[in-house]
Amino acid sequence: MAKKEEKQSSNRGSASYNASSIQVLEGLEPVRKRPGMYIGSTGSQGLHHLIWEIVDNGIDEAMAGFAKNITVELLPDNKVSVVDDGRGIPVDIHKQTKVSALETVFTVLHAGGKFGGESYKVSGGLHGVGASVVNALSTWLKVEVERDGGKYEQEYERGIPKYKVRKVGASKNHGTRVTFSPDSEIFSELEFNDKTILDHLRQTAYLTKGVRINFFDRRGAVPICHGFYFEGGVLSFVNYLSRGKNHLQEDIFYVEKEYMATAEAGAHGKTPMDIEVAFLYVDDTRVQELSFANNEYTVEGGMHLTGFRSALTRTLNNYARGEGYLKEKEENITSDDMREGLVAVVSVKLREPQFEGQTKAKLGNPEARTATETVVNEALKEFLEKHPQEAKAIVAKVILSAKARLAAKAARDTVLRKGAFEGLTLPGKLADCISKDASESELFIVEGDSAGGTGKQGRNRQTQAILPLRGKILNVERARLDRMLANAEIRALVVAIGTAIGEEFTIDKLRYHKIVIMTDADVDGAHIRTLLLTLFYRYFRPVVDGGFIYIAQPPLYKIQSGKTVKYAFSDDEKDGIIAEFEKALKARSKSGGKKEEVAIEVVESETEDGVASEGKEKRSSINVQRYKGLGEMSAEQLWDTTMNPETRLMKQVMVDDAELADKLFDVLMGDAVEPRKNFIQAHAASVENLDV
Repeated sequence: MAKKEEKQSSNRGSASYNASSIQVLEGLEPVRKRPGMYIGSTGSQGLHHLIWEIVDNGIDEAMAGFAKNITVELLPDNKVSVVDDGRGIPVDIHKQTKVSALETVFTVLHAGGKFGGESYKVSGGLHGVGASVVNALSTWLKVEVERDGGKYEQEYERGIPKYKVRKVGASKNHGTRVTFSPDSEIFSELEFNDKTILDHLRQTAYLTKGVRINFFDRRGAVPICHGFYFEGGVLSFVNYLSRGKNHLQEDIFYVEKEYMATAEAGAHGKTPMDIEVAFLYVDDTRVQELSFANNEYTVEGGMHLTGFRSALTRTLNNYARGEGYLKEKEENITSDDMREGLVAVVSVKLREPQFEGQTKAKLGNPEARTATETVVNEALKEFLEKHPQEAKAIVAKVILSAKARLAAKAARDTVLRKGAFEGLTLPGKLADCISKDASESELFIVEGDSAGGTGKQGRNRQTQAILPLRGKILNVERARLDRMLANAEIRALVVAIGTAIGEEFTIDKLRYHKIVIMTDADVDGAHIRTLLLTLFYRYFRPVVDGGFIYIAQPPLYKIQSGKTVKYAFSDDEKDGIIAEFEKALKARSKSGGKKEEVAIEVVESETEDGVASEGKEKRSSINVQRYKGLGEMSAEQLWDTTMNPETRLMKQVMVDDAELADKLFDVLMGDAVEPRKNFIQAHAASVENLDV
């Protein structure tokens, strides 16, 4: 094996892109056996990951300077086509595999032009893996290549070639088209989501400036088209992320520079690294930091993000002291204070990225920290000197954040001294469960004392706790921690949950593994639910990410015919139950031998007193009760419909798109009226059963 590697290394001096650029590491068979190892999951995330892998191959061509356009098409029958105008995958015979390089790329795991040679300066990791993995997990795949004056193609079924690579004509163009159909034996769902794809393609376009990315959804009668093209790179990205927010800077900080990494910094000899960073401060209490390595979103950050944070903290502290904003005896501003209200994008492109985990969640290259820290440090010093007004606004912002942190700490310490977060003093309104096992314990947060009383009577005392809230809690979207903890309802909720809050938050101390928001099915109930979700998302994010938050689904209607009672959770379900009861009543009437059909009267009410009126003719009634609030239910009804684990319906709250969720909470619950007005106008037509 060592001899083969030595022989292959002789090709690394050549910049040509042909069969010798493709290096083979191992076979393809493991992919279908353990697909999760290669694409993360076999659900929606993994399904869309197939598209990302093929798109990334086109992006790699773009980063190498050979592609300008990439197109993604959704086709009928769950097919996807991805086209780029790069060089086209080589089709000549590969010396090691003895078949076409094109077939090698699509049938051999770890075979691609990114593993060695000079074919690619940088790439999104081991994307030779991508083509073969997509092929292995597709029932059918076709690849078409245009290069060197010809057009070539090959088709596969579950990774097995149907025929040898063949030339099908002449062509003056260059590029690659990959069309595939995901395998239903592998994936639990095959429905591609427009929004998921558009968000990813938009992000990719921001990170690859000068490349046009087009999207077509051809599954319907009328195609849906979108295009992305950004000359500004991550500068444009920061502008997009901060839309609708009050900017504290007129000019966005931006730097793009090539840094020569050295062996002393952890690199393999002298290797160039491209650093691109943009940030600004907005009037907000949260931080938005997105980091990327070779266009891969490093959701857990890594060395490049660490380098950026270090440079930001050191440079701003030095500037604040030098300009007299920080006195000699005052402590330095912390990194957390520096990041409050920050909107930043950090993107690095390097030759040999070391990602932690198959999903590339974290960048491990130590030289990335040195490179990013050095580049940002030098550029930020210059920026602060040239933009004194922006510098003043930034320093004022971070100093205010530091003061607010100290005030919040004082408020939190006051609560801690009382022992509330240690569970020594649970709120009096909490009707706790007997069990101390969090895995089986449930907390129902209910609206008002009336519903709270009904819930306390109907619950299973062993595992179910009830916490009634009085009115609407504080909107925490713009509230700092000290103001939050002054709110009695929020304080009771924090104490009941047991995790503490802020710096003392500990998910291991969560007292209930099901926290159920149970509000009335009206506008006020929806508002209270949104306020609670805002609180959990902003201050208890690990509880949301852990899948511990649920929304109860109480029925909207009780429908009764004789002694038969059924519950409906929507108008359509109500109509279906009424039709079912009417059919049964008519059938019963005919079977009784009566000459006249019994008239059927549907009586709708908002109380339990809906009774059919008595007329001259015989009538049978179907009583429909519309529940306006949980307090209208008896304890038995609330248990049967909403709290009984055997019969209830609940929605688990999960965040698939954190960026979208962040923006949505900001629009719905923030200070700015115009974005909320636009949102309501845009979505008003799609709202059903609006209860005003």
